Amino acid sequence: MRHGEVHNPEGVLYGRLDGYHLSDLGHEMARRVADHLADHDVTHVVASSLLRAQETATPVAEAHGVPITTDDRVIEAANDFEGHLVGGMNPLDFAHPSHWSKLVNPFRPSWGEAYAEIAQRMTAAIADARSAARGHEAVIVSHQLPIWTIRNALLGKRLWHDPRKRECRLASLTTLTYVGDDLESLTYSEPAASLLAQSHGGTG
Repeated sequence: MRHGEVHNPEGVLYGRLDGYHLSDLGHEMARRVADHLADHDVTHVVASSLLRAQETATPVAEAHGVPITTDDRVIEAANDFEGHLVGGMNPLDFAHPSHWSKLVNPFRPSWGEAYAEIAQRMTAAIADARSAARGHEAVIVSHQLPIWTIRNALLGKRLWHDPRKRECRLASLTTLTYVGDDLESLTYSEPAASLLAQSHGGTG
């Protein structure tokens, strides 16, 4: 599950910066997903340590009477542009010589954590969550880039991609179904879809 909308009126690329809470709409998104999962057999809930993930996981965990397991293998990807005001940033700002060393390889990418490293840590976290909830269901609350990266990895697709084409909107579910240790299906849904039109989007 991707977290809900964050209160971020300045448009900061918050990345791994802590202190960014869900907005009121984000809290409602989290409740919508908890309602959607109310009749599911959830026995294990995981979230990254970032506030937006913890707050999104809370309604799901409370609905099923389980604690939140904090696992930073599902945390947001590291990004050298963290803290920048992306909302009003001119694309030409990235062409400044001080940024050149960060932009040399978009396929890795050179401005942040390598896609392969993200896929590796997400794979390990999913394996542990599956083990903890074997025979039942687990919910992992993570962030857009890690979710999209592991999705591509599991489907055997290339990891580098156009960020504008990610199918991973706020409070969405990317569901992995296993039979034994074999991945049977990967599906995508948006339980909070009716709220998305009110959202200002998100940067992680």
